[in-house]
Amino acid sequence: MRRHDFEPGKLVIGLVLLGGCAAYLAAAAGRWHFPAYVLLPALGIGLCVSGTVSALAVAVRRRREPDDREPGRSG
Repeated sequence: MRRHDFEPGKLVIGLVLLGGCAAYLAAAAGRWHFPAYVLLPALGIGLCVSGTVSALAVAVRRRREPDDREPGRSG
């Protein structure tokens, strides 16, 4: 099976969404209270950060020379 490239933008958005889920679960369990209107902008900011990280990763990947790839990997 071919190895996939690391995509930091997907990691960031995954962590943001897991944080949102954890906040809702903590609120449902009564352990933490937060205003519900705060989470939506936080998720929007997380999406923007994820897009920025993805764009930076693509820019860095394009600036790399093809010779910098790991030995034995094609593509």
